[in-house]
Amino acid sequence: MRRIINMIIYDRFWQTLKKRHISTYSLINDHHMSSSTLDRLRKNLPLTTVTLNDLCRILNCELPDIAEYIPSDTDQRL
Repeated sequence: MRRIINMIIYDRFWQTLKKRHISTYSLINDHHMSSSTLDRLRKNLPLTTVTLNDLCRILNCELPDIAEYIPSDTDQRL
């Protein structure tokens, strides 16, 4: 079985969250973000563009402040 590795990481999201002084509690309770979305961010799992748009709006930031693309060895060969 072949495992697909997602090369979009969300480390910058956590940095931006801290910089904006917004807690995960606030995202869930004030902005109605689901805990499963935060779990997907923690695990660097795929998110929809709608979710990314919502995060940019909530955090008043740009997409590079949330996500980063890191090419894999396979990506570099294409």
